[in-house]
Amino acid sequence: MPEAHRPDLAAMMAPLIRALIAAEMPVLERHGLSMWGYSVLLGLGKEPVYTQAALAKAINADKTRIIGVLDELQRGELIRREPDPADRRVNLVSITPAGRSLRDRVQADIQEQENRLLAQLPAADRRAFLRSLQTLANAVGEAT
Repeated sequence: MPEAHRPDLAAMMAPLIRALIAAEMPVLERHGLSMWGYSVLLGLGKEPVYTQAALAKAINADKTRIIGVLDELQRGELIRREPDPADRRVNLVSITPAGRSLRDRVQADIQEQENRLLAQLPAADRRAFLRSLQTLANAVGEAT
């Protein structure tokens, strides 16, 4: 039996994504971070150290385009870039304690705003939605 007619996933998600990004921008500005800067700090939370190229791939950014973002984060002492002892042509990127602290504060502020939106769902639906979203995000991440 075919599923009842529903909008495409992208049609349902796009307005939500736009609203979430619009809600994040003032938080990022208040903390002096760009969206890409925040993406880098989040990306560095998964592994202690990345090469610049591996980091760019992990956050789906062009490796040449994030150099300016990395420069800015390094000037703010939020990340460290050091030559790879195994290959001095390659820089290793790691998050500093200050970067980790800022990332955690920004993420808490963003998730506080998200929780206001999620509060429109009953608790069981909210848990199921977040669990389903995480499952889909992991599936897409594994496919790339």
